[in-house]
Amino acid sequence: RSKQMRSLYIDCGMGAAGDMLTAALLDLLDAQGQAEFLEEINAALAGKAVVSAEQDVKCGVKGLHVHVTVNGQEEGHEHHHHDGEHHHHHNGIQEIRALIDTMPLSEDVRDNARYVFDSIAGAEAEVHGQDMEHIHFHEVGTIDAVADVVGVCLLMEKLRPESVIASPINVGGGTVKCAHGILPVPAPATEILLRGIPWYEGEIKSELCTPTGAALLRWF
Repeated sequence: RSKQMRSLYIDCGMGAAGDMLTAALLDLLDAQGQAEFLEEINAALAGKAVVSAEQDVKCGVKGLHVHVTVNGQEEGHEHHHHDGEHHHHHNGIQEIRALIDTMPLSEDVRDNARYVFDSIAGAEAEVHGQDMEHIHFHEVGTIDAVADVVGVCLLMEKLRPESVIASPINVGGGTVKCAHGILPVPAPATEILLRGIPWYEGEIKSELCTPTGAALLRWF
């Protein structure tokens, strides 16, 4: 290996969500590395969700698409703000920490995943004027969000970049439906997580940056 520093550059021109970050990082590994990752993340999830990946082509450009299925149903990254129409169990931060504690992964990966969820819980608590321990995640306390966060933390361990750089984040625009009604984009928790980080509203009227995406970018 040359003495060159390994830098990871994340282009956030189309925002950031957990599944997008997972797919982008996974695509940097070779075929064997990708297979090992899928084996490890699925062992960690112990059947609660299943992560798979396939090559996809959009606008003539190839890329990797990551699927997270829960009870046989695929979750798109827009699901973060939908409530009541799925089988989602609403977890508190204690349940999420306990789940992460049981995962057969390195202490570093588990620490990073716990920190990311704590930061989301802290932002949600600030929005709702409640204690972090009393926050029940409608939007991000679901098993597919755990798959996304733990997946990104595991991939960062495998890639081991010495520095991580991101472009200003396109948060989208318009409004988003969530458990509490209709909110402006960026959603309040996302805005809190992005404080001090360059972001902008783009032409696309949709939530391009989710709380999960914001928390992962902030931490790494």
